[in-house]
Amino acid sequence: MANQKKPEQHSPFKLDLLFLVGIVASLLLFQQIWAGLGSTETVPYSQFREWLDKGLVADEVLVGPNTISGQYKPDPKAQPKPFRTIRVDPEIARELEARHVKFAGEPAPGLFANILSWLLPMGIMLLFWMFLLRPMATGMGGGLMTVGRSRAKVYAETNVKVSFADVAGVDEAKQELAEVVGFLKDPEFHGRLGARIPKGVLLVGPPGTGKTLLARAVAGEANVAFLSITGSEFVEMFVGVGAARVRDLFEQARKLAPAIIFIDELDALGRARGIDMPIGGHDEKEQTLNQLLAEMDGFDPSVGIIVLAATNRPEVLDPALLRAGRFDRQVLVDRPDRRGRLEILRVHIKKIQTAPDLDLEAVAAMTPGFTGADLANLVNEAALAATRRKANATTLDDFTQAIERIVAGLEKKSRILSPAERDRVAHHEMGHTLVAMSLPGTDPVQKVSIIPRGIGALGYTMQRPTEDRYLISQRELENRLAVLLGGRAAESLVYGDVSTGAADDLARATQMARDMVVRFGMDEALGPVAYEPERGSFLAGQMPVWRPKTYGEGTAEAIDRAIKTFVENAFRTAVGILEKNRAVLEDGARDLLARETLGQPELDRLRARLTGSSPPPKLTVAH
Repeated sequence: MANQKKPEQHSPFKLDLLFLVGIVASLLLFQQIWAGLGSTETVPYSQFREWLDKGLVADEVLVGPNTISGQYKPDPKAQPKPFRTIRVDPEIARELEARHVKFAGEPAPGLFANILSWLLPMGIMLLFWMFLLRPMATGMGGGLMTVGRSRAKVYAETNVKVSFADVAGVDEAKQELAEVVGFLKDPEFHGRLGARIPKGVLLVGPPGTGKTLLARAVAGEANVAFLSITGSEFVEMFVGVGAARVRDLFEQARKLAPAIIFIDELDALGRARGIDMPIGGHDEKEQTLNQLLAEMDGFDPSVGIIVLAATNRPEVLDPALLRAGRFDRQVLVDRPDRRGRLEILRVHIKKIQTAPDLDLEAVAAMTPGFTGADLANLVNEAALAATRRKANATTLDDFTQAIERIVAGLEKKSRILSPAERDRVAHHEMGHTLVAMSLPGTDPVQKVSIIPRGIGALGYTMQRPTEDRYLISQRELENRLAVLLGGRAAESLVYGDVSTGAADDLARATQMARDMVVRFGMDEALGPVAYEPERGSFLAGQMPVWRPKTYGEGTAEAIDRAIKTFVENAFRTAVGILEKNRAVLEDGARDLLARETLGQPELDRLRARLTGSSPPPKLTVAH
């Protein structure tokens, strides 16, 4: 049904307007020239008066409103010759004759001149439209006459080349959408028990997780037409345009049915009504949303139309949009786990040259929290790193370098630090490293460097988890606090004072301690009470709007004291670890100053000195 080839429609022949104008102008010009080639002689009016006085004019003349025509005889024995003259006012003629001035009348404009007087401005306007306004209107989507048409990109059945094989790491989401594909492919089988196809499927997840790719894969698997548009393209400066585009979009889908309508960034169109205008009034966005609600309520799902939408801010959508009968199904497209990242990497490395011994599992282990888009960028950065060193294939070292570039930023070797600053940065980073190696439950250290990176980092200690974590205990959070404060503790221990280099560490430690107190209920005095909601309610990670406090001033003071207690205890823990291992701290700082970067072999030797055992075998994640 979806593969039927539609007959080609030939547009009727249209005569070009400029060609038609040229033909008409040529005919008029030819007529004017032909009229001028006649044998009638045009003479001045004064000559006519002279002939009249001498009796040379024939017995009969034709007097018109502006002209006089007749015959004159230059010689009584000769044949009369036709003439024509332009009339002049008699009073003026007599005065001119009295002063012996020759005069003649001005002829009235001809037919060609009359037509040209109104045809020429029209031609100029036509040229102005063709060469200036028409390209502008095309860029604006067709101008005012087409402003209400939908701007959706329509892909035919054979134009969508994406399938589920091109989507990896989101197996649960693919299973949910496979049912939709089944309905579109074989509606009779899937509806034999009375079930109906979902009217709408909402894909929810952080940016870069593959929501748009999944929607295209559904269209490719079902082999149906695919209409793609973003929510912002419905909104225009003209009132009523958004609603008109919604109507036109669904009308196109009905003509192409079975078809899939995909609306990306639905939050730009489906924001809850009344949020932007709490006082009241009419909003163009609300009118567009109302039209979308009406269309989704009105179309018959049996015709084979389904609406897919994607957003990373589901909490701002209008409740009427999310009710059953509109977006019946919500599919979470979350960040992939370790196995999902491995599958995504296998899809992307097909486009680059890789070494035979490349350990993709190690790369997947080093990239927790990466989305599909992040992994695609990682593969590209690794290939660029291999290209820069003129290699024939991409290796694990290239992927490690690409991860550092993405996570920590670009190396700033041109940023020259003084010897005193380099010494302080080396001790600072070594403080983080030794505390992380000494405490259980912390992420393993993969690399330490004092080469400046990014915007403000003068050095960095790279810790990457070896597995995905979904729960963290209070003891592990306290150990992470100590690791964050390890750099400041090293500075305080070695130099007797502190610097501004720990500003970011302090901010992160304070925020972590605050979460432990107000969100996780980990302070005994305040009890297991959540005093503040989760800050990152938006899947995209933006800061939420301001919320008033729901607790009193006494509780706020107790919260501040609890936060300070957690941070101070973590600082004392870090100082205690570094005091016991002062020699290791000094040796590690000197080694870091000499090498600038410490890899896994050097870190294994440091770990052996801390634990008093032989270096442990290398982890696959730290290759």
